[in-house]
Amino acid sequence: MMPLLDYFLKRPPLQHDDMFHFERLYSSILGREKPIELDYELSAPKWMFLCYLCETKNVVLHGSANPSILEFEPRQSNDVNEFGNRRAVYAASDGIWPMYFAIVNRERISLLLNSCFGIRQENGAATDYYYYFSVDQDALLHDPWRNGTIYILPRDTFEQQEPLQRQGMRLDSTQWASPIAVKPLAKLVVTPDDFPFKQQMNGHDPQLIAERSRRNPEGFPWRD
Repeated sequence: MMPLLDYFLKRPPLQHDDMFHFERLYSSILGREKPIELDYELSAPKWMFLCYLCETKNVVLHGSANPSILEFEPRQSNDVNEFGNRRAVYAASDGIWPMYFAIVNRERISLLLNSCFGIRQENGAATDYYYYFSVDQDALLHDPWRNGTIYILPRDTFEQQEPLQRQGMRLDSTQWASPIAVKPLAKLVVTPDDFPFKQQMNGHDPQLIAERSRRNPEGFPWRD
């Protein structure tokens, strides 16, 4: 069996010289009655700002094609694991993962295959984050992207998925769920070019993945 991390993409490090500008932009969100659309003019990529928010603020993120959501209502999800297969508002404590859901054109894709988790370094230093992104292999040949919106949500009513154990490693999930409705604090428009792993997107056969996942629900990403 190939080691798990050989399948996954590692998040690049954040640039600490951008933190002052991130703080200024975040301060524009606070104290408002309605969510605002952020006017992003920073030189740092948007994913870096969003990751910074997740690591330093009491927020989580949700990616969507709908740019006009004023409140998120709990909806029944369909997932192979128990945490992700219930009625809830789902969000992530990561700035890259929600971009996938925002920029993938679901009208062209039948099966989304993705993951994000953290592994703390052996010396106790900051967590390293890893990703897996895949879309239907036929759609991948025909530019299955769109512009989308990342919503910044207060974390107060959310609970985090329990850590997972795979191949002797503890994988800290970045998936969160709220059983009640949530109003966003702000939103940020993103384009396919804002997604840092667009050129490293995998392609899969939906029928083959469905068969493998039925045989082995714990075998994500079902490469063999």
